[in-house]
Amino acid sequence: MRVVMAKKKNQPKIAKLSVIRAKISQSWQTFVSVFPRMGKFLVWTLRLSVVIFLIDTGYLIGIWPEWKWYADGPIPQSQFIQQYQRQSWQDRNKPRLRWNPVEWEDIPNNLVRAVLTAEDSKFYRHDGIDTDAFKKAMEYNWQQKRFVYGASTISQQTAKNLFLSASRNPFRKWHELILTFAMEQNLKKSRILTLYLNVAEFGPGVFGVEAAAQKYWGVKAKNLTKKQAIELAATLPAPRKHNPRTRSSFFLKQTAKIKRNMG
Repeated sequence: MRVVMAKKKNQPKIAKLSVIRAKISQSWQTFVSVFPRMGKFLVWTLRLSVVIFLIDTGYLIGIWPEWKWYADGPIPQSQFIQQYQRQSWQDRNKPRLRWNPVEWEDIPNNLVRAVLTAEDSKFYRHDGIDTDAFKKAMEYNWQQKRFVYGASTISQQTAKNLFLSASRNPFRKWHELILTFAMEQNLKKSRILTLYLNVAEFGPGVFGVEAAAQKYWGVKAKNLTKKQAIELAATLPAPRKHNPRTRSSFFLKQTAKIKRNMG
């Protein structure tokens, strides 16, 4: 009698074990049938990654600068200047291109200070990438649920302006980082600043500090006052909308902020 009762008590456990075994067996069979497809997917993913890597490497080799040409000598036109020039040829309504490059000695110290204050206060202390600023920018972007700040250093902006386009694809950002690191190894900080201040946009069709000084005040860059230098620095985030001509509320706020931070 006790044996019969024990068998009856164990029957539910045996039934559960049978169900578990059946599920395990079914899962194993499913895995065995799916695994070959997963393997093929992983293999093709790996192959595609290798192809993309080789194509991207070839692209970088194709655009890789001869750094000694940028270390000294004439200031070259940036990709953005060339693009604007092509667009102005096609659209005669666009403002004409203004670009008059100058040497480091013709750029006033007040302008350098104002631009560093506005764009990259750690310029002389980093190797092209400001990791602290990047981290803060990403945290702020995450809080806002949208891309507000990119935290690009002056070196990054110079590399982008000279060699790349305005595209926001991840490959462009990757190329920018590689070129920035190489540029920091091959060019002096003063040369990077000289290049940047000669190719940065300061208004529709206005590139470089010399063209900007002449456009807005009719003076040479070396004769800019401190107030004028601050206003040019305030133009950099969005030069086509916010500049000394438009005097938008954003521009005025930027001007006051830079003046305050310069001390």
